[in-house]
Amino acid sequence: MTILKIARMGHPVLLERCRPVEDPGAPEIRRLVRDMFETMEDAPGAGLAAPQVHVPLRLFVFRVLPERSSGAADDVPVGNTVLINPVVEPVGEETHLRWEGCLSIPGLRAAVPRFRRVRYSGVDCDGNAVSAEVEGFHAGVVQHENDHLDGILYPMRMTDFGLMGFNEEVARYLGQPLPTAPSR
Repeated sequence: MTILKIARMGHPVLLERCRPVEDPGAPEIRRLVRDMFETMEDAPGAGLAAPQVHVPLRLFVFRVLPERSSGAADDVPVGNTVLINPVVEPVGEETHLRWEGCLSIPGLRAAVPRFRRVRYSGVDCDGNAVSAEVEGFHAGVVQHENDHLDGILYPMRMTDFGLMGFNEEVARYLGQPLPTAPSR
């Protein structure tokens, strides 16, 4: 496996709408997914979308570590998960501000409006259906990664740039503890 180079904000690949994955089981897709998991874990991150590693395809990987889960029924820890050709839709209209970071915007985090609950579906590398209705951190990471597939970075969703700062400053002055892995 290989640690992949992560595109940073300013690279045009992060602003593209990605193409669907034609064959989720293709050897090059399986290799990409394995390398993305390794890259996400090495970073460390909670999610990583294909365009973040310079591949404009509609797939992302994510995980919900126990310390990130709220413990609610629809926000439990999940191991490494791949979602290929995802469809993500809000469940209801309720939103909230969620502190997020991004491996493509290192060192910063901000409060981003997100839907409280979402439903998602897609497939894995074996063509098996992957779907869930989730809330909390799980819902936030899925929305964040799915945005990457449409060329959207979290600052493009922000409504208050006063709620953005360097990780250390946000933790110190806004009372947000720094997590062990960047919010995705």
